[in-house]
Amino acid sequence: MGMHLRLLLLQCYFVSSFVCNAAAFVEEPSGGRSDGFCGRILRAQTQGTRREGHHEFRLRVEGDPETYQPGNTYRVVLQAASPSYFRGFTLIALKEGREGTADEDYAGRFQIIDDEDTQFMTNCPPAVTESTPRRRTRIQVLWTAPPSGTGRVILKASIVQKRVIYFQDEGSLTVRLYEKGNEQLPCCACGTAKYRLTFYGNWSEEVHPKDYPRRANHWSALIGASHSRTYVLWEYGGYASEGVRQVAELGSPIKMEEEIRQKGDEVLTVIKTKAQWPAWQPLNLRAAPSAEFSVDRTHHLMSFLTMLGPSPDWNVGLSGEDLCTKDCGWVQRLVTDLIPWDAGTDSGVTYESPNKPTIPQEKIRPLTSLDHPQSPFYDPEGGAILPVARVVVERIARKGEQCNVVPDTIDDIVADIGQEEKEKDDTPETCIYSAWSPWSACSSATCDKGRRMRQRMLKAQLDLSVPCPHTQDFQPCMGPGCSMEEPSTCMMSEWISWSACSVSCGMGMRSRERYVKQYPEDGSLCQLNTEETENRDLLKYTIPCMLSPWSEWSECSVTCGRGVRTRQRMLKSDPAGCTEELEQTEKCMLPECCECLFTRFLKIQPLIFSSVLPSTPAVDCMVSDWSDWSECNKSCGKGHTIRTRMIKLEPQFGGSACPETIQRKKCKIRKCRTKGGGNGATRGTGGAGGPAGCRMQPWTSWTGCTKPCGGGMQERFRTAKKRAKGSCKDRREIRVCNNHSC
Repeated sequence: MGMHLRLLLLQCYFVSSFVCNAAAFVEEPSGGRSDGFCGRILRAQTQGTRREGHHEFRLRVEGDPETYQPGNTYRVVLQAASPSYFRGFTLIALKEGREGTADEDYAGRFQIIDDEDTQFMTNCPPAVTESTPRRRTRIQVLWTAPPSGTGRVILKASIVQKRVIYFQDEGSLTVRLYEKGNEQLPCCACGTAKYRLTFYGNWSEEVHPKDYPRRANHWSALIGASHSRTYVLWEYGGYASEGVRQVAELGSPIKMEEEIRQKGDEVLTVIKTKAQWPAWQPLNLRAAPSAEFSVDRTHHLMSFLTMLGPSPDWNVGLSGEDLCTKDCGWVQRLVTDLIPWDAGTDSGVTYESPNKPTIPQEKIRPLTSLDHPQSPFYDPEGGAILPVARVVVERIARKGEQCNVVPDTIDDIVADIGQEEKEKDDTPETCIYSAWSPWSACSSATCDKGRRMRQRMLKAQLDLSVPCPHTQDFQPCMGPGCSMEEPSTCMMSEWISWSACSVSCGMGMRSRERYVKQYPEDGSLCQLNTEETENRDLLKYTIPCMLSPWSEWSECSVTCGRGVRTRQRMLKSDPAGCTEELEQTEKCMLPECCECLFTRFLKIQPLIFSSVLPSTPAVDCMVSDWSDWSECNKSCGKGHTIRTRMIKLEPQFGGSACPETIQRKKCKIRKCRTKGGGNGATRGTGGAGGPAGCRMQPWTSWTGCTKPCGGGMQERFRTAKKRAKGSCKDRREIRVCNNHSC
């Protein structure tokens, strides 16, 4: 018994991972280390047949980054170069210097994308392995980076191919990632730098055609700031503030700007651009929006965000982008393609999903192509989302003494000179002035237009024949929270479909709603209606579709493992004017089948253990109990009824064959009436016209089979078009389908 148990465990290990290939029939000494199964995996990787220096296998993190952002999610791909392939694999993520013998040795967490290819190891949950041993050339999983302070992380993969393990500590199956910004070095640049941010929206129907909203697509007003390291506007893995939520859901930057200005000394410049309606236009028709901002040694980070609308809470932007270089200079040019991210405040999955607040609020995360099948960015292959925008940040000037270690290039010098010439005024050299004073407060405390003023002093006039310009300068302004530009109008969503009528016949009322997609930039409220109602007389309208309620879901088509289940509803009106579905199917999952890994393994690899297991007992077929008898397939006259049972376990190793799984017997409800009123028999369907005075609709199509195998049922229905006095009932027929063995 002990020998048989050890062999059975060995087989299960082989099916679930490559470990048995590496450490088959190697027993752990009783006095050895008592660490968990994960520790034995790492030692097994070094005990089996091992090859190094082969590069036909590669582990990579999508985008090939050298660093990771704590809390961010990355796609990890393990692939083989043609014509190579692999059967099994193991993938782990360790903190640098750790051996994997304790839970705290592992970094981040993996997420399964395709459970037909990958699964977590049963006895080592941090590790990912194959679901079944078969030929494959590529697998992919998602990896969420660990929290800040974890330090360097090492991703390692092992490959099994023909009993050979490939495990490379320094080769193409190992990836090392440093934590981004872990050192937190202070900025050593001198003076200040001025930048221009230009936003290019690439979100268009041509690039992202799925469900593209043609009528209301736009980018909200861009809002951001140059700020110190102690302030965070938004970040992956963090929670959206109220200001971020209002930008993400409403496209309104007002609250976000208020939050930024409340940070006082932590912010140097507020960054703003106008909204763009529509989202994309050729650059020869509309220039890309831009804004200028400044940075210094304390405020050397830049962040911004803008909403793509309509959307639940989707945005693009940069977070904490450092414009200070390690060489104590200022970045000259930065170009970044942007993919959308989810603010974690609304659970919608399409551009125009109705509002559905996420409770509790979730963390900010990048959208992926596998989030939801209805998502406009969905890709069953799990490919990367095409960028929806690009931002270009260019340095246009530097002021003050610079201390960059790397010498200036010609482009640096030309850019600075160009900006100095631009800022020169026409003041004669014979007029000596003091510097301009700061701007005064606006003369208007409301949104009415006012003026603000600044002054300078004339210190000397060296040539009295040359007049000196004015010493005062005025500029139009408005009160706090107002804008000098024309206030934008309210941008509303499309009307949502009309609600059902309040009555089923006669005079009733119905309503529809819409919501504010963007508030005016001046902070005023929208005066447009968000709800409409109308009276409606149902006697004037025909109802194109009358449907019965959905039936209950059928039993799962299998007794173990994966299957399907269905539900139906009946059409109660003319089928010509109705396109609604009459049947729905969904997947169902029951506990793992009893044959488990043992028999599954013997099906896949029947010869591997032939020398180890000299004889195996026969396994007879196992079937379920009979189902109840179905209804008679005819409503009158002679018909038949059926019952079924399912195969729970196929016969193995010469076991007895499976008995019948379908039985039928005759049934008779009543004699059918002829058109002349006699009792002569007609078809149970009621013939072409049914009983006398009864006009019937055509038969509906057969429903889907309730089971993929083992005997299922299909139905079709027929409803009365004109009902006479007496019996004139809807018809139903049943037939057997998929009666082959599972």
